[in-house]
Amino acid sequence: MGRGRVELKRIENKINRQVTFAKRRNGLLKKAYELSVLCEAEVALIIFSNRGKLYEFCSSNNMLKTLDRYQKCSYGTLEVNRSIKDNEQSSYREYLKLKAKYESLQRYQRHLLGEDLGPLNIDDLDHLEVQLDTSLKHIRSTRTQLMLDQLTDLQSKEKLWVEANKVLERKLEEIYAENNLQQPWGGGEQSVTYGQQHAQSQGFFQPLDCNSTLQIGYDPITTSSQITAVTNAQNVNGMVPGWML
Repeated sequence: MGRGRVELKRIENKINRQVTFAKRRNGLLKKAYELSVLCEAEVALIIFSNRGKLYEFCSSNNMLKTLDRYQKCSYGTLEVNRSIKDNEQSSYREYLKLKAKYESLQRYQRHLLGEDLGPLNIDDLDHLEVQLDTSLKHIRSTRTQLMLDQLTDLQSKEKLWVEANKVLERKLEEIYAENNLQQPWGGGEQSVTYGQQHAQSQGFFQPLDCNSTLQIGYDPITTSSQITAVTNAQNVNGMVPGWML
């Protein structure tokens, strides 16, 4: 007859329990060894008796290496998932902070534009007024500084053009001296004519001199002298080379 089915429960007899433990322990170790040899599997078996005695088997002869591999396979995924979850929570908290800050800046911008002022109290309105006054002073100061910088730049350009005009005048004098020509600014009416031309040529480089006496009417003598001055100017331009005009 075959052996009957054994009921799985704690063996009450101490001697029988020890004998059963020894037999089944040896059988389990043998099966682990056979499994590692037949299937080329890495097998590790750890057994502690009820008295705390250790029995172990490892197919790789390095139990610590096998246990480390087991730990990486079993707990590595859990640690990765936990790390990803922590990163997601941290990113979500950061998102909430940035969102709140963005909404606060939008409200402050509307307040500066004079909108949504209803919920503000007296202190908030006073603070907003001070902020606007400070901003207005800063804008005015920046505008004034910009205008001063532009004025300085224009003055520098004016100085350069005046110097260039003086250089051209000296070249013109040298040309008249080399050709033994009479300079139109030598004296008399010709001097007056050149003075008029000189004032017109430097109109962009120096302030205009205005006569405070307003003359109304037609003066034949003055008109005749002006016509003579224009004629002399045309004669001078006829003798000056084209690149000097």
